[in-house]
Amino acid sequence: MFVRLILSISLLMVSVQASARLEILITEGVNTARPIAVIPFKWLGEGSKPENFSEIIGNDLRSSGQFSPISVDKMPKTPSNSQQLDYALWHNIGVEAIVMGEVRPSSKAGEYSITYELLDVVTGNMGMPEYSPVMEKRRSSVKKAQLRQFSHRISDVVYEKLTGVRGAFLTRIAYVAVDRKSSHPYQLRISDYDGFGEKLVLRSKQPIMTPTWSPDGRKLAYVSFEQKRSQVYIQDLYTQKRELMTSFPKINGAPSWSPDGKQLALVLSKDGQPEIYVLDIMTKALKRITRNRVIDTEPSWSPDGQSLIFTSERGGRPQIYQVELTSGQTKRLTWEGELNLGGTITPDGDNLVVVSRHNGSYKISVQDLDSGELRTLTKTQLDESPSVAPNGSMIIYSTVFQGKKGLALVSMDGRFKANIPAKNGDVKSPAWSPFLN
Repeated sequence: MFVRLILSISLLMVSVQASARLEILITEGVNTARPIAVIPFKWLGEGSKPENFSEIIGNDLRSSGQFSPISVDKMPKTPSNSQQLDYALWHNIGVEAIVMGEVRPSSKAGEYSITYELLDVVTGNMGMPEYSPVMEKRRSSVKKAQLRQFSHRISDVVYEKLTGVRGAFLTRIAYVAVDRKSSHPYQLRISDYDGFGEKLVLRSKQPIMTPTWSPDGRKLAYVSFEQKRSQVYIQDLYTQKRELMTSFPKINGAPSWSPDGKQLALVLSKDGQPEIYVLDIMTKALKRITRNRVIDTEPSWSPDGQSLIFTSERGGRPQIYQVELTSGQTKRLTWEGELNLGGTITPDGDNLVVVSRHNGSYKISVQDLDSGELRTLTKTQLDESPSVAPNGSMIIYSTVFQGKKGLALVSMDGRFKANIPAKNGDVKSPAWSPFLN
C-alpha cells in the first residue's frame, strides 16, 4: 500500500466517457451554513435570458459550505434592484444578505450589460440612513461566451465581501481519467471547479499521472508512461506545446511547482532509492535535496518557497517531513496516526493537509502546525490525493463513492462535504488550480 500510494506510479484503473462532466452533490454541512438569497436576475431583453446567473451564483455559494441560499419558492418577492426591496420581509425569514441583478443587451453586438448588487439585510432592516445596506454594486459589459465565468466572478466578490476571504469559484481542476473503449484510454482533463467546461488536454495509450498546476495557471506538469517508462512533462494549456523535463532510468514522478514557477520539485530514483530533487525549468539544472537509503517522495513546496514538504519512511513508517532548502535541515512534522502521506501546507502556512491512516482506513486529515493537533476530516475508507483550494477553504480529493472512483470536497473545518462523481465512469488525481484572472 505504501509503495502504491507514495510513488504514485500504479496504473490508474478508472474509466470515463469522452462526454463526462463532474457534478457536485452536497452530502453534509447545509444546516450550519448562513442563509442567503440569490434572487433570479431580471432579463430586460427579448427572448430567453442568456444565462441562469442566480443558479450559478447560488450553487457556488452553496458548494463553499459557508452559505445556504434559500429556494425561489420561499422568497417573499423577487425584486431586481435595491429600490424595490422591503428589507423587513427578508429579515423576518432569517436571510442575512441578498444578491440581485438585471441583465440587458449591450450596445455592442454579442455583449450584455449586467448590473448586480449585494445587500446587507440586517443593516437595511435597521432603516438608518447613515448606514448603507449596499455592500457592493457593479455594472459590467460581458461577452456571451464569458457569461458563466462572469457569474463565478460575482460569486467571488460576494464570498469575499461576506467572509473576508478571497473567493475561489473562478478556478479550474485538473484530473485523470481512463476511457477503456478508446484507442487512447488514458486522459488528462481540466474543467471549471464545478465540472462545467470540461476539456481534454491529452490522450495516451499509457498511464498519465499526478497533474499539477503552474502558479500562473497556464501550464500543467504531469507524469506520462507513453514511452513505457515514467517521464515528467510540462504542457502549455493555451498553445498545447509539451516539453519533456526528465526521463531518467527508473522513477520520474510527483512533480510540484515552486511558488515562483521557476522550479519543479520531483522524485527520481536514478541514483538508487527514490529521493527528492529540484529541477530548474529553464536551465534543466538538477539539485538533489534528500540523501537516504529509504523512500523519500511526494514533495510539495511551502508557501514561501524556502522549504519542501515530503513523505519519508526514514522513521520506520511513512510520515511527513520538512527540509529547508538552504541549510538542508530536516524535521519531522507528523506523529499521530498509523502513517501520514501526501502532505501539503495550506496557503496561509498555518495547517498541513495529509492522507492519514487510522485502523487501516485512509482519510483526509489536517494538522495545525503550531499545536501539532491532527483532525480527521473525512469518513470514507480510501481517500487520497488531496489538493487545497487557492484560498485555503476547501480540499478536493480522490475517494470511492457508490463503488466507483470519484472526487469529493471537504471544508477545512470538516463540516461541509460533497461528492463529485462523473456522470459517466470514474475520475482520480485532482489538482486545484491557482486563482485565475
